[in-house]
Amino acid sequence: MKKIGIINAPIASVIAHLEHSDMLTIADAGLPTPATTQRIDLALKPGIPGFLETLEVVLSEMYVEKAYVSDDILTTSPHIYTGIQKLLGDVPIETLQHVEFKNLSGSTKAIIRTGEFTPFANVILVAGAWGFNI
Repeated sequence: MKKIGIINAPIASVIAHLEHSDMLTIADAGLPTPATTQRIDLALKPGIPGFLETLEVVLSEMYVEKAYVSDDILTTSPHIYTGIQKLLGDVPIETLQHVEFKNLSGSTKAIIRTGEFTPFANVILVAGAWGFNI
């Protein structure tokens, strides 16, 4: 049995299998997931688990070199964007138009769906090399 870290088996497995430049999406409850992308559904009820707490746990085990968010987050949910910035520290965050963001999320290794109901509470994380946040 796993001693520490992420105990959700699908999330732990996805992170363990990420290679440099692979991408992982953490999403609110409403982001569509294409049939071709693995969906890890954590949503229990509105707000549970939250987006930022899920991001924090994933970041405890994943090296990230870059992140993408929808540009709509800046005006619609700036507190979520501020939380993403705080958790990512010096990791660069790029904005995309929402349609571009949704298209890119479909090419990520998995989409982790949270119970978050805050609009545009989504991020795509780009895996960095071991030990290096480039």
